[in-house]
Amino acid sequence: MALSRLRHHPVISRAPSLLRARLLSSSSRSISRNSKLQSAIVEDGGTLFRPTLFSPFIGIRNQSKLKCPSDIRCYSSAEPPAHIVIGMPALSPTMTQGNIAKWRKKEGDKIEVGDIICEIETDKATLEFESLEEGFLAKILVPDGAKDVPVGQPIAVTVEDLDDIQNIPESVLGGSEVKETKSTQADVKTEDTVQQSGSEKLDASKLPPHIFIEMPALSPTMDQGNIAKWRKKEGDKIEVGDIICEIETDKATLEFECLEEGYLAKILAPEGSKDVAVGQPIAITVEDPADVEAVKSHVSGNLAAKEAKPAQHATHDKVVKGEKSSFSRISPSAKLLIAQHKLDASSINASGPRGTLLKSDVLNAIKSGTAAVKSSASEVTTPPSKSQPQKHTSLSASSDIQQLDSYVDIPNSQIRKVIARRLLESKQNIPHLYLTTDVILDPLLSFRKELKDKFGVKVSVNDIVIKTVGIALRNVPKANAFWDDNKGEIVLCDSVDISIAVATEKGLMTPIVKNADQKSISSISLEIKELAEKARAGKLTPNEFQGGTFSISNLGMFPVDQFCAIINPPQSGILAVGRGNTVVEPVIDEDGIEKPAAVTKMNVTLSADHRVFDGEVAGAFLGALKSNFSDIRRLLI
Repeated sequence: MALSRLRHHPVISRAPSLLRARLLSSSSRSISRNSKLQSAIVEDGGTLFRPTLFSPFIGIRNQSKLKCPSDIRCYSSAEPPAHIVIGMPALSPTMTQGNIAKWRKKEGDKIEVGDIICEIETDKATLEFESLEEGFLAKILVPDGAKDVPVGQPIAVTVEDLDDIQNIPESVLGGSEVKETKSTQADVKTEDTVQQSGSEKLDASKLPPHIFIEMPALSPTMDQGNIAKWRKKEGDKIEVGDIICEIETDKATLEFECLEEGYLAKILAPEGSKDVAVGQPIAITVEDPADVEAVKSHVSGNLAAKEAKPAQHATHDKVVKGEKSSFSRISPSAKLLIAQHKLDASSINASGPRGTLLKSDVLNAIKSGTAAVKSSASEVTTPPSKSQPQKHTSLSASSDIQQLDSYVDIPNSQIRKVIARRLLESKQNIPHLYLTTDVILDPLLSFRKELKDKFGVKVSVNDIVIKTVGIALRNVPKANAFWDDNKGEIVLCDSVDISIAVATEKGLMTPIVKNADQKSISSISLEIKELAEKARAGKLTPNEFQGGTFSISNLGMFPVDQFCAIINPPQSGILAVGRGNTVVEPVIDEDGIEKPAAVTKMNVTLSADHRVFDGEVAGAFLGALKSNFSDIRRLLI
């Protein structure tokens, strides 16, 4: 299985740290997934809060430095030490909340100008929060791993002198811990749920100091994942940077990397677990190896006690189902099946309205083997055949059952499930407009042959098609756009980024050739080969397959003359390319005389979002595309 290690990519940085759920108690601590600290943390009786007009303290570093007026300077008539309450800044225009990915400084640490105090995960990327003023970190109000912290909510307190930490008002330093304990204890009740043959709740307060590892969100569209393989076993030592498991997301199979030392005490989601929700605990780690057995025994005992009850209920349900075997009516198709298989109708449960025995009830009974063969001479549905031996009846029934079972269920990968869902959403929500035309391939084929013979450059027809489409999108910018559902308007794209459909064993992937209109055909050819190889190996990184402004699906290598593709949202167009065919049609020669000639034509079909493409835009795009194929020199301009 091909894997891709994604550690610090801006999109993938949403993957949580192993420090996800520490219980705040005498025996353990907890970091809540949805820590909510009230703004009252920074309120203090008799204290005035005066926000600075310009923040000299906080900034971020991500290629450029920004200064955010997010801190509050606090003064009081009781003359407490001057301190600064740092609030969660708005680091992007659309940001309303953020996550504390990691604190680089600890409480009591000296802060110099330019030091990184923490990493904040926004709606766009994970950014380093940089100090522009000296001081000491007095108190961290929002711990590592805190999620959905609203913009403006206090996250830390700083002072100018180290000795002033002890003199900060208790409402600022201590109040946060009280509120945090209440919120985390409430969250633990809802989050300490384990997936192992169902959902069972663990009493985490009885466990030794531990960390719950949750299913991370490894892509923007991921809401659940599969545990492909556990690299570590229960009891194994975990070092920083170790791969603990492989997780199959909606895009690829990724390695989940450990960011802290410890010991793997218990695996809650075993290898092969499917559809594990993001945020669901998948394992428990501890710092002390002596605590491994305690966690393992407590979790195993808890699960065993809860599995006994469902078993009892299952036995009771089976008895009840056995009692409810009578029916008042029987459908004709069910009667025919019972007669064919010589079954005892009274042994089949009826699920139809008013106690009607349906065809599906009979098929389910045959499949599960719960239907009994009728051996009595008094058959209710059909009279028995005395000349036919009972042995032949049993063989006939078993043979039919084998025929019904002659199929194989192939489980879908997470990627195929997402593809199926997105394709359905596309057809349901996007008004597809289809336009088709034929383009002449002879100039393209001659140009390709010339590149190979004169310059030794080998390119495929698909490489030239990508370049041709890129030039057409540049010439018709209204076609290089998408529909914004939130604003209800068309948004034009600045760059021409073309997604190429690549078939893989796990499903269809769409790696992107960025700025396709600006690249040479040879560079496009090399990039396509590299991206296709990575796609088939499952090693594409998110920035290589997420985004794109237009798609191309080429089935020219198969005996497919024409087809219509489905738009890949949020894009607004996709071009379906068929194979080239040689046809005879009248052409006008240099003398102006019309005569028959053999030409190679290729059919292309545009599937467009009718909210973005009206007839004029779609026609202009296909016209520009056809002109590019007719005069291949336009690609060199």
